[in-house]
Amino acid sequence: MISVYAHPEVLVETDWVAARLIDPRVRLVEVDVDTVQYDKGHLPGAIGLHWERQLNDQLCRDIIGQHDLEALLSAHGIGNQDTLVLYGDHDNWFAAFAFWILKIYGHADVRLMNGGRKKWVFWEGRALTTDRPAHPPATYHAKPADQSLRAFRKQVLRAYADAGYAIVDVRSHEEFAGEMLAPPGLAGAAQRGGHIPGARNVPWDEAVQEDGTFKAAEDLGKVYRAEGITRGRRVVTYCYIGERSAHTWFVLRYLLGFPSVRNYDGSWAEWGSLIGAPIARGADSSLQPTPTGNQQASILHLSRRR
Repeated sequence: MISVYAHPEVLVETDWVAARLIDPRVRLVEVDVDTVQYDKGHLPGAIGLHWERQLNDQLCRDIIGQHDLEALLSAHGIGNQDTLVLYGDHDNWFAAFAFWILKIYGHADVRLMNGGRKKWVFWEGRALTTDRPAHPPATYHAKPADQSLRAFRKQVLRAYADAGYAIVDVRSHEEFAGEMLAPPGLAGAAQRGGHIPGARNVPWDEAVQEDGTFKAAEDLGKVYRAEGITRGRRVVTYCYIGERSAHTWFVLRYLLGFPSVRNYDGSWAEWGSLIGAPIARGADSSLQPTPTGNQQASILHLSRRR
């Protein structure tokens, strides 16, 4: 039940959405892994955002900048007072990524549709449309980026050896062990496979049920407590490029109410290519190598940079 989550207001059910399809104050936004899904059919009134072209900077590897986000939302007629309901495929991978970005830039009322496309289409057989909504342009004002929701490499380099932190690797067991660089469908840019030493492997999909909806709060708590991930620790989540870890970030911060959770969106695509960054391999995260002298010097150097 949604009511037992720490912040139930950020999650809405498909029935709630279906009852508000023509509500001008509620704007639906689809963000998919498979970016052609929107054109094949989407919820009535929904706009589609392309995670790679529109939610990421096109010159440097970073999320969309403040001014570009303002222009993007303004062009779609979205205002600061609108309720934004995000959904997508793959149990809301990139919908959660978009949620995280919108919270970085301070949008007040943004929510996820529980179960995403999977529940709406495959479990409930609800209607889709290929019609694109037309909205007059608006003037959207984003707040300066709240960087407390992000982790950068210097913070992760310090955190992995700090017992006060829990680093959560949400990738598959194969990626964590170093047997696979990237999930199917995503290009592998990392130079090495493995995981950050000390990270606990809790794949993102352990938080969802078969229909794509989130597990009950009690069950979610058991999943993370079993790996020593508790509210008393500062948490960093990561995956390959930051979208699956945004999904787990959402679970820990909003469903379980962890007070300190950061998403490391550089993730393995960055860490697996950093010169001198420590890497562990194998399924057992309790067996970690001791950094060499060169690695220790590199870690110190890297931690002094952004």
